[in-house]
Amino acid sequence: MSHRAHLFSLRIFHALREAAAEGYGFSSLSKDVLAGISVGIIAIPLAMALAIASGVPPQYGLYTAIIAGFLIPLCGGSRFSVSGPTAAFIVILYPVVQKYGLSGLLLATVLSGGILVAMAMLRLGRFIQYIPEAVTLGFTAGIAVVIATLQLRDLFGLTVVTMPEHYLEKLQVLLRAADTAHWPAMLVAGVTLWLMLAWPKLGSRVPPHLPAVIVATLLTLALNHYGYPVETIGSRFQYTAADGSVAAGIPDMLPSLQWPWDLPGADGQPLQWSSELVKDLLTAAFAMAMLGAIESLLCAMVLDGMTGRRHSANSELLGQGIGNIVAPFFGGITATAALARSAANVRAGAVSPVSAMVHAGVVLLALFALAPVLSYLPLAGMAALLLVVAWNMSEAPKALHLINTAPRSDVLVFAVCFSFTVLFDMVIAISCGIIIAALLFVREVAEMTKVADVSENPKLVSEKLAPGHKVFRISGPLFFAAADRVFAELALLCKEQQQVVILMDGVTLLDAGGLAAFDKFLTATAKAECHVMLVDLQFQVLKTLAKAKVRPIDGLLSFYPTLPDALKLLPKRQPDEFAGLTALDNPGL
Repeated sequence: MSHRAHLFSLRIFHALREAAAEGYGFSSLSKDVLAGISVGIIAIPLAMALAIASGVPPQYGLYTAIIAGFLIPLCGGSRFSVSGPTAAFIVILYPVVQKYGLSGLLLATVLSGGILVAMAMLRLGRFIQYIPEAVTLGFTAGIAVVIATLQLRDLFGLTVVTMPEHYLEKLQVLLRAADTAHWPAMLVAGVTLWLMLAWPKLGSRVPPHLPAVIVATLLTLALNHYGYPVETIGSRFQYTAADGSVAAGIPDMLPSLQWPWDLPGADGQPLQWSSELVKDLLTAAFAMAMLGAIESLLCAMVLDGMTGRRHSANSELLGQGIGNIVAPFFGGITATAALARSAANVRAGAVSPVSAMVHAGVVLLALFALAPVLSYLPLAGMAALLLVVAWNMSEAPKALHLINTAPRSDVLVFAVCFSFTVLFDMVIAISCGIIIAALLFVREVAEMTKVADVSENPKLVSEKLAPGHKVFRISGPLFFAAADRVFAELALLCKEQQQVVILMDGVTLLDAGGLAAFDKFLTATAKAECHVMLVDLQFQVLKTLAKAKVRPIDGLLSFYPTLPDALKLLPKRQPDEFAGLTALDNPGL
C-alpha cells in the first residue's frame, strides 16, 4: 500500500463514499430498500431476545438496532455488514447488568466505543488477522455453550429468582429448579424450535424467525386463553409511560437523550463513582471492544469472500466505535456486526450500506407501530430462537473438523479457549489462547532450525577435506528459542576441529538471542582453537552482525561471500589418506 493509500485507509463514511463513487442510482436504492426490509424483519425479534438474554428489557435491543444499526453502516468501512445486538456479547453484558444495572452497561458501552475509535486511529484493524483460528473457534464455541445454558430457564419455564455469575453455579441453580419445569412453556419452545429447523427445508425465502415467532405467539395466546399461562414480554416487563403510569410490555417511542451515569444501577440508585467501579467497567469495556473488533472484522472478511469486495478494517472499527459511543445516550446497548443478518443482507441483494440503514428504519417503524403486538411474544419462543442462534454461532462442524484433523497444539489451544470461556470469561480465554498459541508456534519454528554436517555432500563440497576440517550448514531462523540449542550443538561438533565452515544461506533471521548464543559459541571455539568461517550470509543476518559490530578476528572468525571462496582455503585430503579404508568407513569411495 502506498503512503497516500495508507493515509486514507481510515476515514469516516468509507463504505458509503466508495459505493457512491461507483455510481449509485434508483436501481441500487431499490435493491437496498428491499434488502433492508428483509433484514429488518429478521432483526426485530432477535434484537429483543438478545436484550432479554443480556439482562435488560427488550426495548433496549430495539434501540440498539435503530441507533447503532444506522450509525455504524453510515460511518463504517464494510458495505454489507448489519450491526446491532449480537449473541456473542451476552456472556459479557449479563454479569455487568447483574452487578451495575443498565447504567453500568451503558457506561461500559461508551467506554468500549472509545477503545474501538482508539484502535482505529492506531491502525490496529489488520492485527485481528493474526488471531489463530483455534482461538476464535474456541471462544465462540464457549460463548455458544454459555448462551444456550442461559436460555434453559425460559425454555423449560423454570422458576429461578436470580442467576449466579459463574457457569458451574448457574448449572447448579438450573438443576435444582428442574422440578419447576412448566409444560406449556416447553410446548411453545418445542414448536418454535421445530419450525426454526424445519422451515428452511421448504425452500422458502421467508426467514424462519418470522413464521416461528408468529406460530409461537398464536400458540401462547391459545394456551393463556385456556388457563395454561406462558410468560410473555408483556407479563414480565413493564415501563413507565410519559404520564407516570406503569404499563406492560415495551414503549412505542425512542428514549430522549439521557446521560448513562444518571440512570439507576442494579440497586435502583444512580452509580456512585469509585476506583472499583472504574476498574470493573474498564475491564468490561475492553472485553466488549475486543469482541466487537473481532466479530465485526471477521464478519467483514466473510462478506468479502461472499461478494468479492474489500472492506476497510480501520474504517469499520471507527464506525463501530462511533456507534457504540452514541447509542448508549439513547438507550442502546453494545453493538457489533452480526454475521447471520449481514449474510442475509447480501443474499437479499444489498449493494451498499444504505440497506443496513434501511434495516434500522424498519426496526424503528416496528417500535412505533407494533409495540403492543410485540408484547405478546412468548419468552419460551425467544429462548428457542436464541438456542438456534447459539448453535449457528458455535460453528460445531468446523470445531469438530479442527479437533479431528488439526495438530495437537491447535487442539490444545481450542480446548483452553473453550473451557476458559465457559468457566471464567472471554478476556482470560482469548489472552491465554493467544499466549499458548504463540508459545507453541515459537517451539515449532525453533524445532525447524537444524544444523547438519555437509562435509561429505558432493553437491556442496566436491573434494574431500583434510581431517580437522568440516563444513556445517544451518537451516532456519536463529532466534532466541532456537539459537542456544543450535550453537551449543555446533560447539560440540567443533571441539576436535581446526577449521569449520558454517554455511548460513538458509538462515533468514538473527535476533538478539541469536547474537548472544553466537558470542558464547565463539568463546567456545576460541578455547578449542578452532577457526570459524561464516559463508553466504543473508541480508538481515549480515545487517544484524554489522550493527552488533561483529568483525573478523585473525585465526578465530572470518567471512566469505560464497562456499567455494571458503573451500579454496581449506586443505584437501591427500590420496594416500584413503589407504586402508573400506566402503563402510567412507561411503564416498
